[in-house]
Amino acid sequence: MLPDDLIRTAKDLVASNRSKPRHANLRRAISSAYYALFHELARSCADLLIGGPGAKRSRPAWNQVYRALEHGTAKNACLNGTVMPAFPRSIRNFADLFVQMQIKRHAADYDPDAKPYKSAVLGDIAAVETVLAGFRAAPVKHRQAFAALVLFKIRP
Repeated sequence: MLPDDLIRTAKDLVASNRSKPRHANLRRAISSAYYALFHELARSCADLLIGGPGAKRSRPAWNQVYRALEHGTAKNACLNGTVMPAFPRSIRNFADLFVQMQIKRHAADYDPDAKPYKSAVLGDIAAVETVLAGFRAAPVKHRQAFAALVLFKIRP
């Protein structure tokens, strides 16, 4: 799953009816924007711990790390007020938006009373794009440390 494809899908859903997209399309756009963050993080974890494209890597091991990322565990790690302040702003921004978008995705997917607005969804999509660019530009050592944080338990 390519994060940039999910962003394009979110934009397509919002643009599906120029003036007023269906609520279902806005809900799916929110979900797609969140999943762009989730799959970016899963891909980053696998690439940084097993090896990126072109590396001599075990595909089963890469898939195992990619699939190891759990939504709740990652969210809790992003909320870790002890560890997160040590990361650079780009990683903290990613973590903050990851949590916000996960909450919005839950509302979009499960709350029958949620009423998304086109302008808010477009703002969320733009925020995801900005945060993804910053995350991708963050130094490898910080992205590796973040991968360890979201995948593994912290032991004293």
